Parts: sequence; C-alpha cells; structure tokens
Amino acid sequence: MASAAILHLSSSSSVLQFKSSRSFSPHGSICLSKTLRFTVKASTSLDYSAPSAPPSIAKSSADTWKWKFEGNSVNIHFERLENGGADHPRKNILMVPTISDVSTVEEWRIVAEEIVKKNGGINWSATIVDWPGLGYSDRPKLDYNADVMERFLVDFVSSPDSPISSSPAAGCHFNRGHAATIAVRAAKNGFIKPKAIAAVAPTWAGPLPIVFGRDSSMETRYGFLRGTLRAPAVGWMMYNVLVSNEKAIQSQYKSHVYANPENVTPNIIETRYALTKRKGARYVPAAFLTGLLDPVNSRDDFVGLFAGLEGKMPVLVMSTPGSPKRSKAEMEALRGAKGVSEFVEVPGALLPQEEYPKVVADELYRFLQENFESEA
Repeated sequence: MASAAILHLSSSSSVLQFKSSRSFSPHGSICLSKTLRFTVKASTSLDYSAPSAPPSIAKSSADTWKWKFEGNSVNIHFERLENGGADHPRKNILMVPTISDVSTVEEWRIVAEEIVKKNGGINWSATIVDWPGLGYSDRPKLDYNADVMERFLVDFVSSPDSPISSSPAAGCHFNRGHAATIAVRAAKNGFIKPKAIAAVAPTWAGPLPIVFGRDSSMETRYGFLRGTLRAPAVGWMMYNVLVSNEKAIQSQYKSHVYANPENVTPNIIETRYALTKRKGARYVPAAFLTGLLDPVNSRDDFVGLFAGLEGKMPVLVMSTPGSPKRSKAEMEALRGAKGVSEFVEVPGALLPQEEYPKVVADELYRFLQENFESEA
C-alpha cells in the first residue's frame, strides 16, 4: 500500500491544504483548483538516468570543485575520462546531464567511454559534471531558476580555477534535456563559446507549465506548490510521496523515460531512489516541476535560441521516436530549423544516451569526426 497525497491550492482564498492517506495507488494526486486536477507519478521530472559500469579501458577520476555563488561554497561533483595515448592531440568534451530529481553523471559514462577509447586523429577526453542541487553535488537551499543554472555552467566553463579551464581546447558540449537548452542559451548570449554543441533529446518546459500553461492564476498555484515542497516539514512529507517512491520511479522509467521497459532493471531504480534521499534533494525538483528552470517560455523562443547560433558553430540535435508526444513535438520543431547543422533520430525515449549508449556514442563521434578530425 502506498501513500496518496492531495494538495489543494486556491488562489482566491490563498489557502493550502495537504492531506495524506493510505491508498492502493502508487501515485500522488494534486488538485490545483476546484476544477483542475492532475496526477504526478511520484517524480517531478520527466527525465531519469541509470547507472553504468565505470570505464574499463579509459582512465577515469572523480573529484569536486567548489562553486562560489551568492556567499555559498557548493561542492560540485565531476568525473574525467581519458585514454593513455599521447600520439594525437588531446581535446576535451564537456558532458552535462539532464535536469531532473535523479540527474547524475552516470547517464553519460558509457557514452564517454565509447568516445574516449576510439583511436582517431584526436585523443578525446571527457568531463562529466553534476548540476548544483543534483546528482552527487551539494544541494543547498538556493533560489534555483534557469539563470542560476546558466550561471553555474558559465562559471564551470570559464572560471580560472575550474577543472576544465586548463584542459586542451575543444569546448564541445554534449547536453540532454533542459541542460541542452540552457547551454544553447548561454552560447547564443555569448557567455560560453563552445566549438560545437550536441543537444540530445532537448526540452525546455517543466512538467506542469507544458501541460497547464503559464497564465497568472497558474503561476500563483505553482508558487504555492513550490513553497510547500521547500518547506521544512510538510515539504519532505510531500516530496517523499510525490518523488521519493521506488514504484512510481519505475513506472516513469517504463512508461516514457526508457523506450523498452525490459531495459529498466532493479539496480536502476534502487540507485535513482537513493539520489532522492540525499540531503536537500527536493529543492531543484520543486523549481523544475513548476517551471522555474525553463530557459524559455515558448516554442518560438526555443527555436530562436538555436537560430541564434547560425554560422557560429556546428549544432547537432538528436531526437528519439519514443519520447512523450509533447516533448517529441518540441524536438521535431528543430528539424530543418535555422542554426541546426544536423538533425538525427536515435532509438530511445527521454534518456537515449543511457538506454542506447553505443548508438548515441557512434552518432556523437561521427559528428566530432566530421567537424574536428581535420584539425588533428
């Protein structure tokens, strides 16, 4: 038996009610008005990731970097993979996980290994970094929004003490989901200057705004929900019902995060569930669910970000046939769009680089060969 949670948010009376009861349903139900009702399947995220074995051929190392932000010193987890060859020039790839309650560097490990171990004209190395508030990084109670996440990415790339500031130039950024759109926005605005960007299954809208919109009444209700999730006591209770739930995480994986339900193993669910139990785990999901981490507010703006990179760098967009209908529509809007150098489709749903890592790695390596092997 799982717990069910009912949250009533009334903008007219500004009253918030939270009730918890025992139920056969593994999902939490949320009611945002007298007439509007929707179900959250135990996760604030549309994106999940699964663990992979450490690289067997490439050398790997894990470390932390202290990100200084608004008086906070946040320990940021990152991993670096490289081969031992010195017969070709070495260049670095930055891989950034999606933004979700179970976001982690692990989703990129096999792809990184596959690319790094290839013996081409360039020795590629890969750095994978966890977002602040996610994965194995610290999770302080910051006011997370898209600007904060963009600021982190810019600082990680350009700060003098950044672990990649002294890396050999290449600046190829591989990103998933919201991370891809945040990276594209930072590049369009000139805050980062990568040599190339690969956007794997890019998204831009959080779960609730993409379904219910962004009018003023809905923004008020999102604010109530966000405030409740961040609250000291009731926040943890609601988070445990809506997010930190193994059965519902499994349901999400099997329904639309992975394309093939048989690829969802008990180990994936166990490790992702463990991430939801880390101290401060609810703060970023509270922002993501309610749209505060959305880099843009419309499809036109989304497409416009990519158009802003026209002629500046190669941009690869990777779409998947198994993505949810709304997410798939946003990806398809980039097919043939200005600023998109290549548009390819790979098997999978919302996490193709983890479910089908070798296929994704092959496409990404081909992209690198086409654009950079001549520099060797």
